[in-house]
Amino acid sequence: MAFLPMNASEVKERGWDGVDFVYVCGDSYVDHPSFGSAIITRLLEDCGYKVAFLAQPDWKNDDDFKQFGKPKLGFFVSAGNIDSMVAHYTVAKRKRSDDAYTAGGKNGKRPDRAVTVYSNIIRRLYPDSPIIIGGLEASLRRFAHYDYWLDDVMPSVLFDSKADIISYGMGELQTIEIAKRLSEGYSVESLYDIRGICYKVKTEDYTPMSVVELPSYERVKENKRDYAQAARKELEQADAVRGKTLIQRHGSYILVQNPPMPPLDTKQLDYIYSLPYERWYPKCYEKAGGVPGVEEVLFSITHNRGCFGACNFCSLAFHQGRAVTVRSEESIINEAKSFLKNPRFKGCISDVGGPTANFRLPSCEKQKKLGLCKNRRCLAPTPCPNMQVSHTEYLDILRKLRNIDGIKKVFIRSGIRFDYLMEDENDEFITELVNYHISGQLRVAPEHCSAAVLDKMGKPHIETYKKFCKKFYSLTEKAHKEQYVVPYLMSSHPGSTMKDAVELALFCKREGIHPKQVQDFYPTPGTISTAMFYTELDPYTLEPVYVPKSESEKAMQRALLQYFIPENKPLVIKALIKAGRRDLIGSDKKCLVTPLAGQTAGGYKKDSSNNTGRKKNNKDKYAKYRRKNKKK
Repeated sequence: MAFLPMNASEVKERGWDGVDFVYVCGDSYVDHPSFGSAIITRLLEDCGYKVAFLAQPDWKNDDDFKQFGKPKLGFFVSAGNIDSMVAHYTVAKRKRSDDAYTAGGKNGKRPDRAVTVYSNIIRRLYPDSPIIIGGLEASLRRFAHYDYWLDDVMPSVLFDSKADIISYGMGELQTIEIAKRLSEGYSVESLYDIRGICYKVKTEDYTPMSVVELPSYERVKENKRDYAQAARKELEQADAVRGKTLIQRHGSYILVQNPPMPPLDTKQLDYIYSLPYERWYPKCYEKAGGVPGVEEVLFSITHNRGCFGACNFCSLAFHQGRAVTVRSEESIINEAKSFLKNPRFKGCISDVGGPTANFRLPSCEKQKKLGLCKNRRCLAPTPCPNMQVSHTEYLDILRKLRNIDGIKKVFIRSGIRFDYLMEDENDEFITELVNYHISGQLRVAPEHCSAAVLDKMGKPHIETYKKFCKKFYSLTEKAHKEQYVVPYLMSSHPGSTMKDAVELALFCKREGIHPKQVQDFYPTPGTISTAMFYTELDPYTLEPVYVPKSESEKAMQRALLQYFIPENKPLVIKALIKAGRRDLIGSDKKCLVTPLAGQTAGGYKKDSSNNTGRKKNNKDKYAKYRRKNKKK
């Protein structure tokens, strides 16, 4: 199957007199089901629509946007696989030089806040053309939200972008319905009853209904308590079974979010992944060296969607949802067999996973009828007794994949929920994981060791991780393999004091962990952790939360995790002194670092008159008596 047309000449080559939809994307065009843009455009094509793919248009002039003319039905706009601001800037707000989703891997091919920039250009050029924005950037910014890069609260992206509708979440079902109605001649206003969308309406035109009203944009901008409450309510209603309509006033307008679209079922997922993807990028990118982001996922298989882990710093619950749905075994096997026809395939499936690799079941039977629990997690701080735990189906799929002729290795590189795994009384999965599905390192995400910090993260306490590691290394030894658990650790998350950071450094020392990279908490729109960062309140309790915000403190917390790097020693010592842990500066085994030159144990400055390192009062106590004797 050919790639979709990317320019006007390719549209003409197909003999089309125009297009139904133009899909505008902030990424280079990659026709692979790991890219949401590929799924949506292939879906539209399969429904019979003529779709042009406008990848990374030049936003500094209008030519790229005008080349297709006005599409018959409208524009779909997405920033790409990730938020454009995250793509462009590090957590320290420094400009990135690379970009995995751009041909050649170089940054600068999309604007900051790409959805807003692209949509404004389209609205100016085609004032009456429907504009539907979607993808991660639009989805996570659908309500008034804190913008880390501006350090301010911004209105819903629907207002700044001048778009008509936000298609939030994964988007397939609402895209089909939106396209169908537009093709039948219905107006944009006729789309307002579709689930999984947001729209705006003037206050005087709004018809009151049964809704959950959030604090207004003006209130959340001025009052952090209101912001925290809004963040909690937004997530509470992000459930396709029990979620209600949400409204949020923005000046003279009301933003309306319809309840979430139900997640795709197995049959629908199988259909989506059977569409004729090229699983590559167009030839026009070869000169630049191709699109780096496709390499890692080229021969990966997504077998599930949704994650009921619901960590506070993760946007999955707000975008993809907590309800887990899965593809059929047949669909997964067929995709693997299709790899054998690809000349680039060398026999290795890089991943069989998803948001969480080892989820194949709904969290519990109750959630099917009642939805997921409103303010309770399935796994943290302790597993829910109602949770269903089984790896049987997943293990059966992995075994069948391993037995396909021509497939040499099947790896699991998506996140494994080790806490869920440890709830399984049957050790078959972890045994075969160790024996067949790890390429030397298994990455898991304990994130921290402090119970107080883990509670703010929505993660299980560290004891579960320790038990997992013990079992993993025992099985690895029995298998006579050299394999390692590599933990993801996060510094400076809300709730993490300097003492908590020291505790994490000591944990790393005890466990022999030497992180090569450390991720500072990144406050991205749409997460509970970001609400904590901005408001310094816990949205669930409204109690104060300590938040490390200064660059100096974040640098110290980060350095503590890499205390073993010589260049970090000055910062580590500064952090230890601030935390009141001078006892960890010295040459003892318990210490994290040795003193700097000119310092003694404890980080005190050396004094030439004594060797204790402590300043002493060298004043002559008896001088006044000697002066009195002289007078006599």
